[in-house]
Amino acid sequence: MSGPDFDKHSLLPVIAQDFESGDVLMLAYMNREAYAETLNTGRVCYYSRSRQKLWRKGEESGNIQEVKELFFDCDADTLLVKVNQIGGAACHEGYRSCFFRQINPATAAVNTVGERVFDPADVYDK
Repeated sequence: MSGPDFDKHSLLPVIAQDFESGDVLMLAYMNREAYAETLNTGRVCYYSRSRQKLWRKGEESGNIQEVKELFFDCDADTLLVKVNQIGGAACHEGYRSCFFRQINPATAAVNTVGERVFDPADVYDK
């Protein structure tokens, strides 16, 4: 197989992982066009399901992701991109990782872990 199988599914899940620390930063999606742009530019481009268009990571916030390594799984339907996270935050909520809420399995209590890198109200025009 020569790469991810966009014929099987037009949108593939993409796990973004920090190249240096190994921290999981986010989960997003790519279509064939976003994948091609990512390969051509070396900067991660996703497909936004909510906006129905390409989403160039960091185009509004400046928190871009440079590709360091790119993998696909055994079924060729999931991608793992190891990135250099520029700007300190991958999450649109201002956290380094989108996985900033931790669930205690024994109690189901939710705790926020980590600190905000930026205030979304200062960055996004919403």
